[in-house]
Amino acid sequence: MEKFTTHSGLVAPLDIANVDTDQIIPKQFLQKTERIGFGKHLFHDSRYLDHSGNEPNPDFILNKAAYQGASILLARENFGCGSSREHAPWALEEYGFKVIIAPSFADIFYGNCINIGLLPIKLREAEIEQLFQLAPDAQLNLEVDLPNSKVSFTNDAGKQVEFNFSLSKFQQYSLENGIDSVGWTLGKLDKIKAFEAKMPVWQ
Repeated sequence: MEKFTTHSGLVAPLDIANVDTDQIIPKQFLQKTERIGFGKHLFHDSRYLDHSGNEPNPDFILNKAAYQGASILLARENFGCGSSREHAPWALEEYGFKVIIAPSFADIFYGNCINIGLLPIKLREAEIEQLFQLAPDAQLNLEVDLPNSKVSFTNDAGKQVEFNFSLSKFQQYSLENGIDSVGWTLGKLDKIKAFEAKMPVWQ
């Protein structure tokens, strides 16, 4: 996966709580095992008025002209709840999102995001509310600085506003170095082989 250090992008505000993985990527699109082809089905049931996906819903946030090219998704609490399908973060990433900001995430979804280099950021409720107040009208752009664990923007008065977030040391290391859990394990291959060589033959 790609390294993540900093990112600057437009915010798309999805003002819905408890968005589950079936809303993110409905079950009928899960036939593929590779990680491509899911972005076009992201939020399918909300994004389109028809089952085939040919008639966009003009009221859905991602279909509005102002949010085309958005790379940061702002959401409400418990984002990514429901089933543990990895396809949900795959769809978000392929659509073009680099960062998901919410007050809370489902644990498995959160880990799946980290494993593909999609940064999930938890902010306090008051900070989330402030961003939602700004996003609809201000064409809000955020600066995300992972090494310094900061999200920042310039307000109407020209003042820089910063919010802090945190990840575990391993999660931060993985994102900054572009190494998922499998890659990290393979980096220890010499130690794994040395350990196996010391084991009795019967094991």
